[in-house]
Amino acid sequence: MSNLIEKTKTFVKQQLQGAEGGHDWFHIERVYNNALLIAKGEKCDPVVVQLGALLHDIADSKFHDGDETVGPETARKFLQQENVSETIIDQVVGIIENISFKGGNFDKKFSSVELDIVQDADRLDALGAIGIARTFNYGGFKNRTLYDPDIQPNLNMTKEEYKASTAPTVNHFYEKLLLLKDRMNTPTGKQLAEERHRYMEDFLSQFYAEWNGEK
Repeated sequence: MSNLIEKTKTFVKQQLQGAEGGHDWFHIERVYNNALLIAKGEKCDPVVVQLGALLHDIADSKFHDGDETVGPETARKFLQQENVSETIIDQVVGIIENISFKGGNFDKKFSSVELDIVQDADRLDALGAIGIARTFNYGGFKNRTLYDPDIQPNLNMTKEEYKASTAPTVNHFYEKLLLLKDRMNTPTGKQLAEERHRYMEDFLSQFYAEWNGEK
């Protein structure tokens, strides 16, 4: 199986060449390492966890006109070519199809401890210093305003509204990032999220103080 993991890493690196900085190979590598750490405390299939982490963003719908089928189909085709069992493929595809936040108003159609692990690993990369950096990187990529006091965060978006949002980057902290701490699935994920959450709160306090000329 180690050969399969190495082949998957090579495939993902090739697929994500030139990807936006918050969703590139280094994001995948961080999520993969987070998943390995979380998996140590869970009874799980390590192969499914590793493949799920490596392939979870193989074709993010944000960069494919909102098409949520490209990622699962790309992963399935690759794994079939590598003669992976259909049981494992189905579990990995289930992770890819159900990992995303999608505005928080989304009922998962699949559940497993492996999904819980990879979802926590992915969400950790949206928190803390890395999460802040990725958020503003993506905001710049989409040419969004940093902050506009007149545009309030929308906490009741549908999945479609969330995907189509053009709100200022700071709003994203309230519409997603600060909500993640309480949505973690595993004990390790929850523990790691706490510290990263506090870091983001401190950042926002400093941001507003500087914005308002208080510091």
